Amino acid sequence: MRSLPAFPDLRAFLAWAEARGDLARVDASVSLRHEMTALQLAALRAGGPVLRFDAHDGPKMPVVTNLFATRERVAAGLGLTPDQIPGFGAFLASLRSPPPPEGMRDALSRWPMLRAALAARPRVLRHAPVQEADLPDLSALPVQTPWPGDGGPLITWPVVITRPHGAGELSRYNLGVYRAQVLAPDRLILRWLAHRGGAAHHRSWERAGEPMPVAIALGADPATLLAAALPLPENVSELGFSGVLRGARTDLVAARSVPLMVPARAEIIVEGWVHPGETAPEGPFGDHTGYYNAVEPFPVLRVSRITCRRDPLYLTTVTGRPPDEPSVIGEVFNDLALPVIRAQIPEVLDLWLPPAACSYRMAVVKIDKRYPGQARRVMMALWGMLPQFSYTKMIVVVDGDLDIRNWDDIAWALATRMDPGRDVMLIGRTPMDYLDFASPLEGLAGKIGLDATTKIGAETAREWGREMRPDPAHEARAAELLAGILP
Repeated sequence: MRSLPAFPDLRAFLAWAEARGDLARVDASVSLRHEMTALQLAALRAGGPVLRFDAHDGPKMPVVTNLFATRERVAAGLGLTPDQIPGFGAFLASLRSPPPPEGMRDALSRWPMLRAALAARPRVLRHAPVQEADLPDLSALPVQTPWPGDGGPLITWPVVITRPHGAGELSRYNLGVYRAQVLAPDRLILRWLAHRGGAAHHRSWERAGEPMPVAIALGADPATLLAAALPLPENVSELGFSGVLRGARTDLVAARSVPLMVPARAEIIVEGWVHPGETAPEGPFGDHTGYYNAVEPFPVLRVSRITCRRDPLYLTTVTGRPPDEPSVIGEVFNDLALPVIRAQIPEVLDLWLPPAACSYRMAVVKIDKRYPGQARRVMMALWGMLPQFSYTKMIVVVDGDLDIRNWDDIAWALATRMDPGRDVMLIGRTPMDYLDFASPLEGLAGKIGLDATTKIGAETAREWGREMRPDPAHEARAAELLAGILP
């Protein structure tokens, strides 16, 4: 299934990108404050390469950005080409609920599935590259301050590793990408929202009245980064899932100062403790909505040790109004998740999360409509399917004859197949990202569903119009004549 080799670490992926001319080294000195962000975004919007900054005004450590700034590189992080993403999504869907084999031949054909299951089992090492050296404190990291209104330096690609109180099994670990504000050389603020796994683990340690061990992997391998960013079901381990994505087992090692296992081939590991009740005001910082978020209290991590590779690399990104790197990743995840969605809601033919709508805030769904009320059923199923969809505040449902990635088709369906008095479903006081300033209450907002499908049965008392379409033979003849007229 994989057309590219497994990338055991960030360096292997960078070597692959450089070999194909997809990595550029920036020799000019660039400021970590705001200037690097401008160059990152300009390169991303031009479909440009991974950027490596060897000269900047921060601590002496190379900075790597724009790792996943193109669909091709996101797919490559999974070991695939972009056209293989839908097939890999179907494979992942089959891993969730594989059908029983039909005879020995079928059982043998399932070997890739068995191999993927084995790859989900991490491997524990006694010695690891990420523990070859130590850094004195956070001031040794070249941390960006992305936007002019930001409250300080911000770590933007941290894979934050936590576990619940009283549970040491690797299957109970959570990996999440939560931004981390540098507060002092030995202090970080971890911004995890209440519905995220890290926050749930934090609550379990606070209930026990004990400090919580936390590790942060910086510069992890592509599969670990992508697994941590995926909106996986709560019972799916990101550590295990990264092995499936990588096509090879995840190497772990025991952290030096906290009771956690950490990625052995990351570039840097920040270890520390979050003490009960200790918070600090975080922000403001520019966010994916294109606005600065409000200043709010979040837990403080007291750093206890920082281990690293010899000559480590610092990986960073920038978040803002799309297009940005997270929105590019979201486009690929959209295609990857479609088979899983279709396994739960079979009538869904396609689903698009427009990147310009901050990805998950709006969804356009194409269905195979067969009965009255089906579009509303699909809306409700999507809102309740994954935690990420609970933040989707607008769903537009259209018929199977339209291209949902074509705004003209969507506008036509809304204008001709949707009546505002009949085909709009409004729901109030539902969960919402509190960064959505349009919501009347923090964390609570309404949702709207627009049924832009052809109305059938009890949905309408009128005979539906007949759509105009040219004769295919005439279209072919027109194309033939036009070819002789146009240069």
